[in-house]
Amino acid sequence: MDEEKRIGVFVCHCGTNIAGVIDVKALAEYAKTLPNVAYAEDYTYVCSTPGQTMIRDAIKEHNLNGTVVAACSPRLHEPTFRKATEEGGVNQFLFSMANIREQNTWVHMEEPEKAMQKAKDVVRMEVARASMLEPLTAKTVPVEKAALVIGAGIAGIQASLELADAGIKTYLVEKEPSIGGMMSRLDKTFPTLDCSQCILTPKMVDVERNPNIELMTYSEVEDVSGYIGNFDVTIRQKSRYVYEDKCNGCGKCQEVCPVSRPNEFDLGLQPRKAAYVPFPQAVPLKFTIDMDSCIKCDLCKTQEACGDLEAIDFDKPDELVTVKVGTIIVATGFDMYDVERKEEWGYKVFDNVVTGLEMERLISASGPTGGNVIRPSDGQKPKSVGFVLCAGSRDQDEEDGAKPYCSRVCCMYSLKHAHQLIEKIPGCVPYLFYMDIRSFGKAYEEFYYRIQNEGGKFIRGRVSRITEDPITKNLTVTAEDTLLGQLLEMELDMVVLANAVVPAESTQKIKTLLTLSNSPDGFLLEAHPKLNPMSTTTDGVFLAGMCQGPRDIPDVVSHAAAAAAAASIPIHRGSVTLEPIFAIVDQEHCGGCATCIGLCPYGATELNEVDGKLVASVNEAKCKGCGTCGSGCPSGAIKMQHFTNEQIMSEIEAFAQGW
Repeated sequence: MDEEKRIGVFVCHCGTNIAGVIDVKALAEYAKTLPNVAYAEDYTYVCSTPGQTMIRDAIKEHNLNGTVVAACSPRLHEPTFRKATEEGGVNQFLFSMANIREQNTWVHMEEPEKAMQKAKDVVRMEVARASMLEPLTAKTVPVEKAALVIGAGIAGIQASLELADAGIKTYLVEKEPSIGGMMSRLDKTFPTLDCSQCILTPKMVDVERNPNIELMTYSEVEDVSGYIGNFDVTIRQKSRYVYEDKCNGCGKCQEVCPVSRPNEFDLGLQPRKAAYVPFPQAVPLKFTIDMDSCIKCDLCKTQEACGDLEAIDFDKPDELVTVKVGTIIVATGFDMYDVERKEEWGYKVFDNVVTGLEMERLISASGPTGGNVIRPSDGQKPKSVGFVLCAGSRDQDEEDGAKPYCSRVCCMYSLKHAHQLIEKIPGCVPYLFYMDIRSFGKAYEEFYYRIQNEGGKFIRGRVSRITEDPITKNLTVTAEDTLLGQLLEMELDMVVLANAVVPAESTQKIKTLLTLSNSPDGFLLEAHPKLNPMSTTTDGVFLAGMCQGPRDIPDVVSHAAAAAAAASIPIHRGSVTLEPIFAIVDQEHCGGCATCIGLCPYGATELNEVDGKLVASVNEAKCKGCGTCGSGCPSGAIKMQHFTNEQIMSEIEAFAQGW
């Protein structure tokens, strides 16, 4: 005979988030009238230590065998209440949560009576479901003592060093020939004006020297299978057409190479050879042959070049390498908004309109002009430079792909450029056209004041148009000064567009391989924006840096260290506990049609032969319990643990009772 159901219901005030809209005491009294409810109570903060103690004590005192908490989103506190239920002596999966905050009081503040009725409906439904729940047992799986970091900008570098220093074997994969990412292009960092390469290069060298890091540059992740603790990752090591173990980085191949093409690292502002390293401080300092540009003249193979080393091989193929890791960190960085789409500003039309990153290379001592800032049109030093802030950020114009969010770094790097121009070119005046200056970090506001005191001119208003004098190549900027309430036109020598930060295009492939999600802005979605910003909904996969959203270098480094700490926990534990909320196949009724295999977004289903019959099975570790396979199974052979048809139907029937 089935055990009598004795459900406890605990209604949370959540301060005034819930109690400020509905009568929580009346809701608790209503819960007492529901079938199978043996106890109901309200409390100010059920998630607090006293609130959890109340749950544990009530279970023991009233002999409860199931619990329902009516509070906030399960995404936030379901683990908290499961643990409290388990500590009370009841299986943690005999717990259900009724969301009466995000899906009720927060959206129905102006309709308290309707909100109260909805709260009753939701509580009634969850009590009905809790009465049908079955105890489940979590399983554990071993964890491979290695980690993978995808992307080797400052985020990937920091994460790899943290993992390696914790004694974890780390594979660092970078698609470019050198590590360093976007930070390697910078001259100085704000607000301290430290040399970017002076900060970054030692870390790059540390990566190369660390015995726990296997550096895989000019490589891309091709395939990922498995699950937390046991990921099998296939990596394509693209051919440099140079044997890295033979190349000593002497550069003689580059010296004799007759081919020139635009240098991607310098954004096309100067050429490079077909035999190249991206920049002088590259790690590893190994040359790459760009076969799309190479004319195979064999000059690089001559005795005067690489003849003695025999490091160059035009027929050297790509290599596929498979590694096994326990956890993965995604640090794929970001791209810059294509400001050419904003036709009104004339980028790529007028020579003297450049982007912030192009100005970075012009200012940089290692850049194409050796830090000598000149106008692209005539090589003269500019005496007046306009900065258009929020170029593609904080913009609702969807037609040209502009972004509604703040890119966070644009104001500050424009202030930095203004300071550097004042410092490098006596008499140069920077004009900053801004909406709001957002100097949010430590010592950032002080840096803003500093630029004001140094002579930077700030004009509050958007730039609507830029035109060019075809003879002088000077630019006329048309803008609104919102503080003066008037339009103005200003003739300037150069204009710098502080273009927005956008999700990296290369991230999309990784997102698909790892079954990740993205937020509406296109950046990868974290497990929780405040409490768990480095984790994802795919167990064992973590985020570091700007693949998750715009941030500056200090925040990127902090985020990467947090991701490394989170990724190291399962590895150091040696095993992980898996949620038992997964699909189960009734193989007697399975027809082997493979419908579930095509539907599963996590690749958790497969066909196997059992007693001469093809039937489906589910990898419990990979399954996320989404229910897609169960809803699509034509023979009804798939059952979703914790979300069975009976449990869901009980909720629907309970809801119908209110009508």
